[in-house]
Amino acid sequence: MRTEAEAAGPPLEPGDFVQLPVPIIQQLHHWDCGLACSKMVLRYLGQLDEGEFDSALQALQLTRSIWTIDLAYLMGHFGVRHRFCTQTLGVDKGYKNQAFYRRHFDTEETRVNQLFAQAKACKVLVEKCTVSVQDIQAHLAQGHVAIVLVNSGVLHCDLCSSPVKYCCFTPRGHRCFCRSPDYQGHFIVLRGYSRAAGSIFYNNPAYADRMCSTSIGNFEEARTSYGTDEDILFVYLDS
Repeated sequence: MRTEAEAAGPPLEPGDFVQLPVPIIQQLHHWDCGLACSKMVLRYLGQLDEGEFDSALQALQLTRSIWTIDLAYLMGHFGVRHRFCTQTLGVDKGYKNQAFYRRHFDTEETRVNQLFAQAKACKVLVEKCTVSVQDIQAHLAQGHVAIVLVNSGVLHCDLCSSPVKYCCFTPRGHRCFCRSPDYQGHFIVLRGYSRAAGSIFYNNPAYADRMCSTSIGNFEEARTSYGTDEDILFVYLDS
């Protein structure tokens, strides 16, 4: 007769399953998913003060166009240890023809390139490098978290009954990307994984009441889509 332990299979090794208690904070507009993700991270670190956060946005002159480099500067502003990995140190000129980037490209290109150029002097750690899923899992296994830029049109949560309607955050007169094959940038917070299920756990700021999960394959497709530059902002618990 098999015992319950035997029926359950071999015991999990350390690092086989990680689910970090990252609080969920919902975005308020169609453009502030990155700021909502930053708030989740700061609250997880025990460093979120709404007044100080608003002051930081003013100090860094963050408006409705938020890039991953902006989030790295935001972490630096709060003294949070971080590492921003990307495929392009600056703005990829090829994005000028992408519908998602076109509207703000000309005004943002110079600003964003200057942020990259000044990063070292401002103690913002930026690296041009490739990151593997194994690197991400090792980071999460230490209790750390990460903010990732994904193509929301590709990312699919296995736990949600229906895909999030991003057009809920889109003002009237703006194009709805819900059923569009075009790239739609969106930030999420990684909070864990299951090796056995081949899943990645994350918080999607479009929701206020749930943790999301997707397959590693779907996650990889979403985070490496053209337009993301494979941007990932690693944030460390020992900040």
